Amino acid sequence: MAQQSSFDVSTGADLQEVDNAVNQALKEVQTRYDFKNTKCTIDFDRGKSLLVLEADDEYRLKALYDVLQTKFVKRGVPLKNMKAGTVQSASAGRARQEVTLTQGIPTDTAKEIVKAVKAQGFKKLQVAIQGDELRVSSPSRDELQDVIAFLRGQDFGIELKFGNYR
Repeated sequence: MAQQSSFDVSTGADLQEVDNAVNQALKEVQTRYDFKNTKCTIDFDRGKSLLVLEADDEYRLKALYDVLQTKFVKRGVPLKNMKAGTVQSASAGRARQEVTLTQGIPTDTAKEIVKAVKAQGFKKLQVAIQGDELRVSSPSRDELQDVIAFLRGQDFGIELKFGNYR
């Protein structure tokens, strides 16, 4: 029997980098002229992977979101994993928005990835869903490289990371 080679497909953001990006965004907001005399906040809940942005009005909320996105890019946090909720009205005419960070591949997306890989017709390839990540295994390392190239070319709405290649 040939030896099986495999790799894992996962997703997620480094929560420490998210925390650093939030702190940098808050520092920039304090020094920017267009945010002068305003109360804009970003609350980060690490346990839920949830960001709550609050600003004086919808315009400033959008600007705050843009500042946060630029800090995420500089810190290497994938923007595809950010799911912005709808803008809600808060007390005293303020605006609030919740942004969730995807940590782990959701089940429906995992099934979609498995279906797409199987549809390509790779021979002797096995894809298994293991919790919030996927394990792809095959006797051929070249075939695994082809699968990685295929998955990088597809858009599943989240940033895919490939690791544990053995």
